[in-house]
Amino acid sequence: MSTILVKNGIYRNHSVTNVQFPLIKGFQTGAKGGFVTVDSNGYFGPDYGKVRIKVQDINDIEYVDGESMATQAQAVDNKVIHLETDEEVMERIGTRFSILNEMTKASINGDVRAMIVVGPPGVGKSFGVQEELEKASLFDTISSRRVKHSIIKGAMTPIGLYCTLYNNSDANNVIVFDDCDSVLMDDLSLNILKAALDSGKKRRIYWNADSSKLRNEGIPDNFDFKGSAIFITNIKFENVRSKKLQDHLEALQSRCHYLDLTLDTMRDKFLRIKQIFRDGDLFRNYDFSQETGDEILTFMDENKDRLREMSLRMALKIADLTKVSSNWKALAESTCMRHG
Repeated sequence: MSTILVKNGIYRNHSVTNVQFPLIKGFQTGAKGGFVTVDSNGYFGPDYGKVRIKVQDINDIEYVDGESMATQAQAVDNKVIHLETDEEVMERIGTRFSILNEMTKASINGDVRAMIVVGPPGVGKSFGVQEELEKASLFDTISSRRVKHSIIKGAMTPIGLYCTLYNNSDANNVIVFDDCDSVLMDDLSLNILKAALDSGKKRRIYWNADSSKLRNEGIPDNFDFKGSAIFITNIKFENVRSKKLQDHLEALQSRCHYLDLTLDTMRDKFLRIKQIFRDGDLFRNYDFSQETGDEILTFMDENKDRLREMSLRMALKIADLTKVSSNWKALAESTCMRHG
């Protein structure tokens, strides 16, 4: 029987840190996340034998009598998975964000007419898209012409979605829906969105109901949408359990390009932050040393399971605290971490 080291796990709300167990079954994922099955070997008391210990991801465990988990391949669900090194993770994530930039350029040029971008909050999904749009509209801004892109944030009603699409329906217009996940929860909004994101040559959108709002604003009850649309969301479509919603989301996926930024674990999110820090973009507006930046990243890594979130916003919050006090770590523990 192999021996496994659980570097960071939880069993029945009790932390399990750097403890070795006889392994019964390797890393698996279930409805509530990842876990390993081990022989507790008396660690949790005499009444416990085989137990499942929750772990954030596969890198929280290590075989004691074999190669490091960072370089070893393990069979999961009868498939051999290559366990990525930190450098490989950062390269994978960097490639995905480069693809996002390229696809945004293609949307601006009208070569890509519809794209869905999926990733967790606070990892810079919107930043690259907005940067490319601002570059493309620089001359329009300088000459005070109408900018040909719009970024829409927050909740939106079906009629609001219809009007927004109409107002940005010309060719070469790009509309970005950022954090508008409420659209995905409404049948009428979803049907309008499906029409806008359709891959057909002609995308006609209809409003088949009387509306004083449309009359007052001079908007017709149908129009051709000729622009491009980018929908940025935190919702990973494959993880949605509602069968009805799944059908809608599958229809959306079939109509447009779907880019998953593959930031599925706490480790992925942290390495994304580390990647931006290494490129020199994370703390470029802060007047402190490289050593302070390194210290912030180390602090976040060591406390990743206690931080309220692992995000670029959190890194900047902690950076702000370094300007407040030399005792910034204590301030971060009080304001940026979960307690109890």
